[in-house]
Amino acid sequence: MKNSLETLLGIFIALAMIAAFFIFEIIGGVNLLKPGFHVKAAFVNIQDLKIGDPVKISGVPVGQVEKIGLDSANGKVELTLRINKDAPVHTDSIASVKYMGLLGANFVALTFGTATAPLATESSHLNTIEQPDLSAIMAKFDEAASGVQTITRSFTGEKIDNLVGPFVDFMKVNNPKITAIISHVNTVSAQIAEGKGTVGKLINDDALHTSALAAVTNLEATAGEIKQTIAQVRNVVDQVNAGQGTVGKLVKDEALYKETTATMTNLKEIMQKVNQGQGSVGKLINDQEFYNNAKLSLQKLDKATESLEDTGPLSILGSMINSLL
Repeated sequence: MKNSLETLLGIFIALAMIAAFFIFEIIGGVNLLKPGFHVKAAFVNIQDLKIGDPVKISGVPVGQVEKIGLDSANGKVELTLRINKDAPVHTDSIASVKYMGLLGANFVALTFGTATAPLATESSHLNTIEQPDLSAIMAKFDEAASGVQTITRSFTGEKIDNLVGPFVDFMKVNNPKITAIISHVNTVSAQIAEGKGTVGKLINDDALHTSALAAVTNLEATAGEIKQTIAQVRNVVDQVNAGQGTVGKLVKDEALYKETTATMTNLKEIMQKVNQGQGSVGKLINDQEFYNNAKLSLQKLDKATESLEDTGPLSILGSMINSLL
């Protein structure tokens, strides 16, 4: 009877241990039955992270912290994370230690990474980012509170009176002026709201809006015409550069250039000969004797004209007959 009782008790304990194991597996405390792989991540400070703390992607558990070790060579804490086989962890996923709440436990958060990056494999090293230390944040809050307390103390007693007193005196002395200014401002704002005055018309007059819209429309049309003109000018320039048209041929035709150069050369030679008194034109321009003869002929012609004016018509007719006979 004793042996059977011990046997039943042993069987009960074994069944209880098996049931506990399966319960822990179901709630995520143990993942020994789930296939997976291990990745590593190094941090300067793991913020009281413990073995068994979860690993999550966007709040979804995908593994747990399996091992924590010190990397004295690099001055960091190296974590070994056991990741479920179906977890979408890529080689460019980033790990960070985060809080479940101000009073909650810590966990390791992973990003998805890029879809084109390869999936992480056994012993892959993930990049990490450090989260601010909660104790350091609380210390800064404590320093800020101390600073506010110091400022508050400096505004007590006589100091606060010294700061506020002149302002109160200024308000008392200038109260009528300030009241009048506020009244004027209210009047002006009411007139603007009613569409009175220049500013009121600018804000409320639909005709001005219509005119401004028409001006903008005309400006857009003008801009379109300017763009069209520029396009036409560019087209003309392109044709000139291509040697098309009269101007293009004048600019690009090599034969015309040579002919123009030869013509200018000939003209230069002619002008040189004229300047040197060669040829008929040169002699006409440079011969002093021809100039004197021409001057003398003009003088004789002038005298002949004067004599004709003094002689009557019959005398002129007789002179012409005598010259014919």
